[in-house]
Amino acid sequence: MDEIDTKCQHACKNTCATLNEALRRETAMVRFYESVLDECNIPEVSSFMTGLVEDKRKVILSLIHKLNEIHVRSQALDGIASSFNNIDG
Repeated sequence: MDEIDTKCQHACKNTCATLNEALRRETAMVRFYESVLDECNIPEVSSFMTGLVEDKRKVILSLIHKLNEIHVRSQALDGIASSFNNIDG
């Protein structure tokens, strides 16, 4: 496995580079498993790979959910901050 080449920026705005990279890699892994699945003709292996695809899809959904939470929270905080900056008010 590759060394991790993503460094946390610690100042993410509306998103997270680490979660985005994890999402990219998990998606690539699903594509790989699906391509192997297309070539497999052993039922036991095919069933196992199908389970892996389903598990990875759950991870992908979890990552997307967390990224959405971060985005919404960031937007809410931006709204609060901008209300304090609005002196015309």
